[in-house]
Amino acid sequence: MKYTFPNGMYSDVRIEHVFSTAINYTLREMQECKEKKYSAAFIRVYDGKMWYYASTSDLAGIQGELDALAKLATPNPDIAQTAIYKNHAAHVDTVMAFVGREASGVPLADKIALMQKAMPLIEANPYVKLWRLGYEDNYTVKEFYNSKGSALCFDYQVCGFRAGFTMMEGERKMDESFSRARVTFPDVCGYEPELADLLAESQEVLLHSVPVEPGKYSVIFAPFVTGVFVHECFGHKSESDFMIGDEATRKEWTIGKKVAGDDLSIIETGNILGNGYTPYDDEGNKATFTHLIKDGVLAGRLHNAASAADLHEGVTGNGRAMSFEYEPIVRMTTSYIDKGDKTYDQLIAETQNGILLKTLAHGSGMSTFTIAPRTAYYVKDGKITTPVRVSVVTGNVFEALGDIDGITDRVEMWSFVGGGCGKMEQYPLPVGFGGPYIRVKNMTVQ
Repeated sequence: MKYTFPNGMYSDVRIEHVFSTAINYTLREMQECKEKKYSAAFIRVYDGKMWYYASTSDLAGIQGELDALAKLATPNPDIAQTAIYKNHAAHVDTVMAFVGREASGVPLADKIALMQKAMPLIEANPYVKLWRLGYEDNYTVKEFYNSKGSALCFDYQVCGFRAGFTMMEGERKMDESFSRARVTFPDVCGYEPELADLLAESQEVLLHSVPVEPGKYSVIFAPFVTGVFVHECFGHKSESDFMIGDEATRKEWTIGKKVAGDDLSIIETGNILGNGYTPYDDEGNKATFTHLIKDGVLAGRLHNAASAADLHEGVTGNGRAMSFEYEPIVRMTTSYIDKGDKTYDQLIAETQNGILLKTLAHGSGMSTFTIAPRTAYYVKDGKITTPVRVSVVTGNVFEALGDIDGITDRVEMWSFVGGGCGKMEQYPLPVGFGGPYIRVKNMTVQ
């Protein structure tokens, strides 16, 4: 597709062709069942001083939108010398990973049937008093063109099923959720044994967990918990637009600063299939592998074109927008802690007085973080013992990084169904996360 871009400016066009499905049940009552399909575009013009934006669902009117924005801007004969102009690449590429496996090709009846297989499993548990099911998929083809000659076409997809349930016995209550997200529909199928195991474990926790004795513990994060910790408590700190105009944050985040042991590395990339798969970002820049921490040392941060210009660093392919209605801002794609050298059995056997966090309700924080687990266990004398009820685990992010004293040798990556990452007014944006089991000493547990 060819557009006439205005002279003396940088400009680009991002087109999205989207198919999505959403199905939701509460108990056996269907609350929602819809398929949606649309095409739309986001158009930008930059004259060296200001950005001018427009969005439209009229693809035939894109050139008119470009021309109208150009009339608002001021031509700049030196536009090619500006840092923001230089930070937008010129790529010509087609990356179609899901052709022939599109969720749009799966009958709606098959998606409903996938969900209904969960119903008898949940209803068979006498302690479940409320449950909800959800299915979502999204298949998107993006086109990107800019005034520097970029012509890109790529696709991404995620499909997933989730179940949330509440168990009760007397005064005791247990909320838990199950999620299985994959990049194709067939890979979501066959979740039933995992869901059955989670129901059985949740029942055990409901009936036999004991209140935690508050204090300091060595806390072991399961890979899902590791991933949430990396995303919420560290990944957001690496989004460089937080640092613009904030000298205190930039000083805290000095590249080259030693913050952890030599065995800790944290990586961020859009190249992994899943929720965070972004081969090119919404500014047309190619995904990179960015070490946020390498061998215990702060090594990098995440950038779009504007933040890289402000901080005089390289772009990382992290300019992302939630949809065609929004401008790209600095966002994560897939963030994870890299593998260490311990086996899982070694990590547990070494722990004399600890707590294993297996699942959680939520985690949040930037400098100081809070993790609220759902399923947790005491680890005593090298063995996992009693399920334990923990309200919160708290700590300082950089202190916690320095207190990591065990990392297992296998990384698990996670995508999720429903919701997403929120920043500014853009929610929910799909992201991925993950990591190995990690052990953090001297954590406050209540």
